[in-house]
Amino acid sequence: MPECTDQYIKPLTCKTNETGHLEVGGCDLVELAKEFGTPLYVIDEYTVRQICCDYKKAFSSYKNVNMMYASKALCTMATTALISSEGFGFDVVSGGEIYTVHKAGVDMSKVLFNGNNKSVDELILALDLGIGRFSVDNFFELSLLNELAKSKNKTADILLRITPGIECHTHEYIQTGHLDSKFGFDLTQTDEAVDLILSQYSNLKLHGIHAHIGSQIFETKVYHDEIDVLVKELARINSKFGLKLNQINIGGGLGVKYTEKDCPPSVYDIAGVITKSLDSAVKKYGVEPPEIFLEPGRSVISNAGVTLYTIGSSKQVPKGRLYFAVDGGMADNPRPSMYQAEYSALIANKPDNEALHNVTIAGRFCESGDILIQEIKLPEIEEGDILCVFNTGAYNFSMASNYNRVEKPAMVLVNNSQFDMIVKRESLNDLISHDVVPDRLKNNV
Repeated sequence: MPECTDQYIKPLTCKTNETGHLEVGGCDLVELAKEFGTPLYVIDEYTVRQICCDYKKAFSSYKNVNMMYASKALCTMATTALISSEGFGFDVVSGGEIYTVHKAGVDMSKVLFNGNNKSVDELILALDLGIGRFSVDNFFELSLLNELAKSKNKTADILLRITPGIECHTHEYIQTGHLDSKFGFDLTQTDEAVDLILSQYSNLKLHGIHAHIGSQIFETKVYHDEIDVLVKELARINSKFGLKLNQINIGGGLGVKYTEKDCPPSVYDIAGVITKSLDSAVKKYGVEPPEIFLEPGRSVISNAGVTLYTIGSSKQVPKGRLYFAVDGGMADNPRPSMYQAEYSALIANKPDNEALHNVTIAGRFCESGDILIQEIKLPEIEEGDILCVFNTGAYNFSMASNYNRVEKPAMVLVNNSQFDMIVKRESLNDLISHDVVPDRLKNNV
């Protein structure tokens, strides 16, 4: 098996079996498509466990590290239970994610609540369930959280989220650490925030600071720069206010390999940069080594997942593209439409056939921009073939919609030739289950 999971496009157990089909986790993908229908999300348990092990090994030299899986990448009860079993905590960003990890049996003291506009109901839920940390994003939240904690006679343990002024070379929509960002306190505002906590907000206990610099990051120097900013700010706050803050959350964002042209650093690469930068910064600014939190999401789950589709119609544009349409698209994977994301794929029922034609994989939804893969070289394709798109574990199911009133796909977890449905396919009745027709309209139907 490869040394580090995030640098590989396919799940670690992916191979061609004796029938000539692709298999993952010892399970024939063509047979899974027959059993559960398509589109179908498939998650490889072994790959998830392996990347969790990579993270723990890579950071084992630093004494006090908290791995907090970023649930927004993929949040189901089964995947939560799986990642929790590897010793990870959870970074959550909504009441739905809080409720999911709670119902999955997670120790809520190992959960951190993030987000730039947390609702009253979400904050109350988090307080009631004993969330371990709140990453407070703005002055409004400071006041609101203090008021709610006071009403429950509780103290909320918090980190201040700051914008460190660092830009990484990712899509502008997934940059979060630059100064003109909707997230966090500007560095010129942190003194005012700390002063309010100490002088007015007695139901908040400040432990440290938090920053997140982006997503799908391929650089390593940005982590060095971020740590220098965070440790410097921690030392400055401690000195000015006579505090002993000892926690920093450096976020996540490690990139993964979607196509062969992508070259992300390994978990071991970034761990080396982070731990060395921490050692250097604590000496430089004269502070004790802080407890650190990391929030990997995409790199934990992405290449553990594949999505299966059935090929339907085709269209040859005269002197133009050759289109093949699948039975899914932008509703189960909006990333190509949103971010111009690129993917790799094979025909699961003939993965080793020679790739002969450049084709475009189109989705089934009524949008011209519903293109899953702009250009890919594949073998002869026929109606009914099963297309396997790789590296779809992160931000596919979690961003899925019911656009065009289409049911969301099922999800299956595979391991050691065993498969288990972990998310049921939506039914037509599910689609209308929350619809209500007022009585005054019923007589007109």
